[in-house]
Amino acid sequence: MRRAFFILFLGVIVACGRPAVEPARDDATRALHALFDEAWEHNMKEYPTWSSETGDMRWADRWTDESLAAQARREAYDRDLLARVDRIPRAALSNEDVLSYDLFRYDLAVGVEEQPFRLNLMPVTQRSGIQQLDDTADALPFERPKDFENWNARLRAFPVLMDQIIALLEEGIRTGMTHPKIVMQRVTAQLDKQIVDDPARSPFFAPYVKKPREPYATLAKALVTSSVVPAFKKLRAFWTEKYLPACKDEVGAWNLPQGKAMYEHLVRAHTTTKLGPDEVHAIGLREVARIRAEMEKIKAQTGFTGSLKDFFAFLRTDPRFFYADGASLLTAYRDLAKRIDPLLVKVFRRLPRTPYGVQPIPEHFAPETTTAYYREPAEDGSRAGTYFVNLYDPKSRPRWEMVALTLHESVPGHHLQIALAMEQENLPKFRRHESYTAFVEGWALYAESLGEEMGVYDDAYSRFGQLTYEMWRAVRLVVDTGIHWLKWDRQRAIDFFTENTAKADLDIVNEVDRYIVWPGQALAYKIGELKIKELRKKREAQLGARFDLKAFHDAVLRNGPLPLDMLEREVAQ
Repeated sequence: MRRAFFILFLGVIVACGRPAVEPARDDATRALHALFDEAWEHNMKEYPTWSSETGDMRWADRWTDESLAAQARREAYDRDLLARVDRIPRAALSNEDVLSYDLFRYDLAVGVEEQPFRLNLMPVTQRSGIQQLDDTADALPFERPKDFENWNARLRAFPVLMDQIIALLEEGIRTGMTHPKIVMQRVTAQLDKQIVDDPARSPFFAPYVKKPREPYATLAKALVTSSVVPAFKKLRAFWTEKYLPACKDEVGAWNLPQGKAMYEHLVRAHTTTKLGPDEVHAIGLREVARIRAEMEKIKAQTGFTGSLKDFFAFLRTDPRFFYADGASLLTAYRDLAKRIDPLLVKVFRRLPRTPYGVQPIPEHFAPETTTAYYREPAEDGSRAGTYFVNLYDPKSRPRWEMVALTLHESVPGHHLQIALAMEQENLPKFRRHESYTAFVEGWALYAESLGEEMGVYDDAYSRFGQLTYEMWRAVRLVVDTGIHWLKWDRQRAIDFFTENTAKADLDIVNEVDRYIVWPGQALAYKIGELKIKELRKKREAQLGARFDLKAFHDAVLRNGPLPLDMLEREVAQ
């Protein structure tokens, strides 16, 4: 063992070997990383539906326990974990560990602050819930016998999960935590699609349609018939007879218990700022006015002589802007993605190793969801990232929006950012999988603007599409706060959206209904994008001709997702 010699001088102990602070740093570092490892393992086991989607298959034979008791247990664990984090001396940590400490504590504190609002009592919406849980299979490998055994075990356990979900909904009725009836009515059709006479037509049987492995396929049919379909019949009866009659007649978080305080919390949590609803609403109105002026310029470039409203109608309806069928639309999305890929080197120094693919959104819930979304790859490399596109009603999917949408959902948006974060093996696992909406969606919206520098927007209509997508996110600031804070009704929100964007009517209704059931989340996109653009302008002003766009992007992405105040601190270094 290395010896240290100590000199006592005027009551001060000076170490001539290792500095005396290092043992304290070592102890704090070990304690902190032990908590990281413990919490990660805890979450993998407690949320097996999610953990199996990340590629950890240790608990892939079960669903997440959604019982009230399990949720109370998890909430107690988080409160205890937060207290244990606070006992670790932050000042004793290295700079990198300080950032990890701050992020870990931030996540726990936000979650603990949210617990009293009981948002868990609204587990089913038109966009998510047990009626869409079959989509889990699409993220899983089906190669080994164990993979099929695990899925069949989940089918067998499905009635237990359904009872847990119904119990949550019943508690929601009892406590007044229900969504508005006008939106929840949309769920009934989704439940109907899960109630099938032929088990081979069940979405939960889909893995066997792709790989008809016996004897597991025969057992799966029996389990769909005996477990899955009866469970959905039970939920449908409860839904129509008890839940819908108990749902709210008016829209808005203000109509929920603790609704005002809850929405103020959600605004802060989703934007990772200290902004209040009124401030966000004002930012939205300013951005809408600015973007409208930019739209007028692009409209003039096309030679269109009518009003902006008339131009919106033209873009929504002229046949030249639409594909005839879903197959053609999917091919066009895939071609566009591959056209963008080689252009990334113009603005990025580091690119992810993990590939991505373009796939259609499953047909049984495509009518109720938005234009596209992204699913992250499996950590073990067994599944690529996936850019899902909506092929339902191709005449509501205009060509001019496809460039901005693809830049957002694939590269340089979600896939580039998320895959790069997952590949940074020097970061704790929770940081590689973190998802602060203001960062992740703010980055993806910022990525849409990079199409200009990459040379992807090759006509005025696609550039107008980019402005339409930016306007879409600005409108969200106004509409979300309008609904949940200023007590706008649903139609007023739809009308404001229609007046200021060229998006199709179907998209607008789906978007507004999304904001209604997910208060505050839609605010994060524009707030995040504005912050990233603000940081870029600051660096450009500081460095002048020495500004390097690739270096700026490295600085934004190198630490994985961050709350916006921490991002500003890290980029400034």
